[in-house]
Amino acid sequence: MKDNKNHLVVIWSSGDRDVALKTAFMYTYNAKKHGWWEKVTLVVWGPSAELLVKDGELQEYVKKMKEGGVELEACRSCSDMYGCSKALEKLGIDVKYMGVPLTDYLKGGSSVLTF
Repeated sequence: MKDNKNHLVVIWSSGDRDVALKTAFMYTYNAKKHGWWEKVTLVVWGPSAELLVKDGELQEYVKKMKEGGVELEACRSCSDMYGCSKALEKLGIDVKYMGVPLTDYLKGGSSVLTF
C-alpha cells in the first residue's frame, strides 16, 4: 500500500447548496490551487449528486476545480439511485462504485474530510 499522506479526499454528500459553495467547494478548490495538498480528490456522494446535476452554478464551480487539477469522482450506486450517473459523466466526473476506492483511501493514509 502506498503512502498517501499528502492526498486529501473530500467527500461531499450534503444536498445543501450552501454547504457546497461556502465550505466544501471553497476548501477543496483552494487546497489544490494553493498547494496545501499535493493531490486533491472530490467525491460526489449521495444527495450531492442530484443537487449537482440540477444546479448550473455548482457545475461551473466543479468545472473550475477540474481545470485546477482536482480529481473528480462520484459514487455510481448513489448516482444510479438518483438517476443522474450519465449527467455526472457528462460533467467529466469519474462515476464508479466507491466502496473499494474509499476503503483504499482510508487504509492507505489519505486524509478524508466530509461535508
